Amino acid sequence: MKRRTLPVAAALAATAALLLTACGGGDDEKSSDNDKINGADQGSEKKESGSPSASEGSGSAAKRPEMTLPKDVTETFANWKTGDSTKDAVLADAGRAQTAVTFAITQGNADEPALGFYQDGDALVGSAQWVKAIVDSGSTYYGKVRYFAPKLSVIDKDTASLVYCSDESKAFNKNRKTGKVTKTPASDNSYVTYSTRLNKNAQGIWQTTKLQSKRGDKTCTP
Repeated sequence: MKRRTLPVAAALAATAALLLTACGGGDDEKSSDNDKINGADQGSEKKESGSPSASEGSGSAAKRPEMTLPKDVTETFANWKTGDSTKDAVLADAGRAQTAVTFAITQGNADEPALGFYQDGDALVGSAQWVKAIVDSGSTYYGKVRYFAPKLSVIDKDTASLVYCSDESKAFNKNRKTGKVTKTPASDNSYVTYSTRLNKNAQGIWQTTKLQSKRGDKTCTP
């Protein structure tokens, strides 16, 4: 599957064919849940986790939306914890912002409340339009995405920036009606560099407010 690969305005101008081209290897099929991700170098720490739980990070008193992805959709976050409470709060909410997009697509709902909970501003506008384009095409997601190599800068008590990578070589588009999974060969374009800005809101949630991405960037390709 392909997520945003350009700044929001440019991404929305891309054709539906480009938006929905799958990343991965093999032919059209219903692939096994045991497919392994071809991960890039993750550094010395190999620990991975799924989407951050609601108890992690800042805003613990806020009523967070529940997000449970389908069993055939998996997200993992490598090196997504630092041991610093502030940084870990930012990283946790940044991960949830990504999961919110995936969740909205699997639910077929561009107005999914989780999007507006974890995103705001330009990021929210772009994500909602992105979700709508995928849903309107009759597609959803299937497979595994790995997020890795986060580089976080906490600018002040309410502002942070984060750059990270994703490996989508085992992630694909699936026809929502038939369940058919479309696969294409993996390549450098299976890897995406994300650049984001986050702002902490009144509830203590670190919302993603700006999001740009670049597919096939050398920063993330193996």
